[in-house]
Amino acid sequence: MVGPKERKVVMTNVSTLSTLQAITYLLPVIILPYLFRVIGPEKFGLIAFAQSFVQYFMLLTDYGFNISATKEISLCQDEHAKVCRVFSAVMMTKISLAFLSLAAMGVIVYFIPKFRNDWVIYVFSFGAVIGNTIFPVWFFQGTEKMRHIAELNIIGGFLYAAFIFMFVRESRDYLMVPLINSSVFLLTGIMGQYLVFRRFRVSFKFEGYKNVRQQLRAGWDIFISIIAINAYTNTRVFTVGLLTNNTITGFYSVAERISGFFQAFPLGSFSQAIFPRLSRIFHRNKSRAYELMQRVQHITINIALICLPLAFVFARLIVKVACGVTSYETVLSLRILLIAVFFISANAFRVQFLLVCGKTHIYSRIHVVMAIIGLPLIFLLISSFSYLGAAVATVAIEAGIFIITYFTVKKIKFS
Repeated sequence: MVGPKERKVVMTNVSTLSTLQAITYLLPVIILPYLFRVIGPEKFGLIAFAQSFVQYFMLLTDYGFNISATKEISLCQDEHAKVCRVFSAVMMTKISLAFLSLAAMGVIVYFIPKFRNDWVIYVFSFGAVIGNTIFPVWFFQGTEKMRHIAELNIIGGFLYAAFIFMFVRESRDYLMVPLINSSVFLLTGIMGQYLVFRRFRVSFKFEGYKNVRQQLRAGWDIFISIIAINAYTNTRVFTVGLLTNNTITGFYSVAERISGFFQAFPLGSFSQAIFPRLSRIFHRNKSRAYELMQRVQHITINIALICLPLAFVFARLIVKVACGVTSYETVLSLRILLIAVFFISANAFRVQFLLVCGKTHIYSRIHVVMAIIGLPLIFLLISSFSYLGAAVATVAIEAGIFIITYFTVKKIKFS
């Protein structure tokens, strides 16, 4: 059983992150229809394509630290000197990867005409990568101080909304959208660093190659898994943008964003709050950690069984509210994507448990295999059925991951 103290910590973090997610997802509900009307679906689609492009560089700079470093910080948070060493090594690695990302983006944008023609939007969008690099979300999760993530993201969310309404007034202002987004990312990243140094008294020093290499090794399997996962998640919008046009990309990206809300809220709050605590429980008592995972997973499934059918029925109304118009493409895509969201919700904590119990190689193998299958499937279905192909491929991939993970976790739980 989970003790009262542990339950209180977890529930406090869940409520904090849920508040954060409620605000950060409600703000786009207000902004999305405004942007869609002001800049139009074509420019909206171009921005969505640019964001999906720079997302790959965010993945590179995140590496696997949001899981590996979170876990390490959670286990050594009472040893200040070790926390400082981990923080320094992780930040050095992330900043190095950010410079590598900038160089890679420069080469791609310069040599490929599709990117070169709109080079400004990619440059403006890249600021989000830098801001994300320096924002120490993994540190706050590891120390179980989730309220700092909430506070900073709420500030960022309100600033983003205010600047959008102030500076985006007509279609030609579309470049302000990625510029504002990047500026907010940079600001919250700087504020996050300030909190780490000021409130946690963490000191930074240049770590040797040995410590940096240790962090790279710790995050490697997770990094490969994240790359594999994004081969069939982030790639959907990117591929729709490559194989169709900006307008269709705009309509489809709205469906992705709405389904992303149902996927992340409140699932993301539970996941982020429970991971560090579950890691510590597993370190002391493996069976107890497994029982907690099972309990939380069942709660998540029950929530999904209530929320997702309602979202399916009211999809047309949801789309109308979200983008100001009832788009057939968006409604149909959303309904299909909600089926995939159910598989994700029904599997989230089993997947997480693989990381908690140190089975990162199995976690990595599952997602690499599904990426090898899923990526060609996405390209094939999108080229054949346009945006619908992306949604159908998503359901097939997530169903496959659910089946594999279910039997894998069941098999290894006593090992």
